Amino acid sequence: MMTFLSAVDWARAQFALTAIFHWLFVPLTLGLGLIMSVIETKYYRSGDAFWRRAAQFWQRLFGINFAMGVATGIILEFEFGTNWSNYSWFVGDIFGAPLAIEGIVAFFMESTFVAVMYFGWEKVSRGFHLASTWLTWIGATISAWWILVANSWMQYPVGCAFNPDTMRHEMVSFWQVAFSPFAVDKFLHTVISAWVIGAVFVVAVSAWYLLKRREAEREMALKSLRIGAIVGLIASVGAAVTGDESAYKVAQVQPMKLAAMEALYDGGNDVSLTGVAWVNPFEQPNYKEEHEAPLRLAVPNGLSLLATRSWHGYVPGVNDILKGYTREDGTREPSAQEKMARGRAAIQALADYRRAKNEGASEDEAAAYKQVLMDNFQYFGYGYIRDESELVPYIPVNFWAFRIMVGLGTLFILFFAYILFLNWKRRPTASGSVYPRWLLVAAIVLLPCAYICSESGWLVAEFGRQPWTIQDMLPVTASVSDIGSSAVATTFWLFLVLFTAMLVVEINIMLKQIKRGMKEVKSEK
Repeated sequence: MMTFLSAVDWARAQFALTAIFHWLFVPLTLGLGLIMSVIETKYYRSGDAFWRRAAQFWQRLFGINFAMGVATGIILEFEFGTNWSNYSWFVGDIFGAPLAIEGIVAFFMESTFVAVMYFGWEKVSRGFHLASTWLTWIGATISAWWILVANSWMQYPVGCAFNPDTMRHEMVSFWQVAFSPFAVDKFLHTVISAWVIGAVFVVAVSAWYLLKRREAEREMALKSLRIGAIVGLIASVGAAVTGDESAYKVAQVQPMKLAAMEALYDGGNDVSLTGVAWVNPFEQPNYKEEHEAPLRLAVPNGLSLLATRSWHGYVPGVNDILKGYTREDGTREPSAQEKMARGRAAIQALADYRRAKNEGASEDEAAAYKQVLMDNFQYFGYGYIRDESELVPYIPVNFWAFRIMVGLGTLFILFFAYILFLNWKRRPTASGSVYPRWLLVAAIVLLPCAYICSESGWLVAEFGRQPWTIQDMLPVTASVSDIGSSAVATTFWLFLVLFTAMLVVEINIMLKQIKRGMKEVKSEK
């Protein structure tokens, strides 16, 4: 098996493995961090020792998860140097900047204040401790900002220029990279969706205490559940709003991703938004011969409205993008074959320019090659594509992952809204709780669903831009390090065992701490 798969396949598999495991810890850090900060704020304002004990309980669970997230995140960043050295060389001047800021500023900020948060209860004032708790969460959020800036730049490369003399991309505008519309929207959607996971986690743990009728934790469970539901409802609605804007941005700069998400083979005007359709999850559809996926149910004109903000807007499908099409502003988008030809011309011009410079050719000759390179550099990455079918991402993953994400997101809105409705009615059941047993059971069941929803969103984001490491600029086949597949395969299996063990350990520690409940939480002296 190690020889059957190439180094590119193993490098992609290893990075996907690390990223998926890492993202199991990050959203809970962001979401639970917000809720524990809100709870400690209630302690600061009221002085009630109950809120202090509640804050300490949730902070204890936060700390367990925080430590695991740091360990997996460090490995993730090292993989850019070990497995993707060509990528790191080509754009390291740009991509490395947000990662460096994240490590120097955000990570040190959160790691500093997390120490005060855990060990400073008896050593600093209530106000300073509250500030430390909020700054721990803010530091984690800023850390997420810079990581998402780096990822967004890969999806929508801006603020850069290629230098043929150094063979590297160089940053020309830090502000364009750091605050591109794509980065801002991706940050908002990702972080707000992480709040949903934190809210579901708090509600699920609280529901377990209520199901077990743990009297020592009853008050904490009831009040925490309500806070979690409020945060969850606001975040779920916010994720839907930012998700809509994210889809609009994708339609503008990554039309092939949108076509894959919708299984849209042939586009046009007045395009419907697919609700459900039969897309075989195990094979790429024959998009060149099929007009649309079978058994399709859709909302009339919905996709045109989503992608163009017009009921009658033009949305290209997979075949339109491959064949070339005319945008609504009248500009023509070249076909895949044209882009591939111009990409090969750019690659050849770069080689000729480098040769001319090394051999001492005239400045006019070198300038002529450079001009050809710059005229075609927009499609440089297409020169590495061998067949236009490589430009079509795996449609089944994008189609179904998108629907899982949207479907579960809608379910969370209804779930949190119903919890708050019951709080508002305040009519106790036979057991004395305002929540029926089935709802408490559902809260626990929805916890893994929240992670599935979040991971599905990342599958769409990353599978949808294949075959590109950097959209339209550098494919994965040209990004990988020059190493043997067996070396990457070996570390893949090692990481799989390591990360699985870490996940099992975290779950085990979390469950033990939840079962202990408030027993080990110290009261205020």
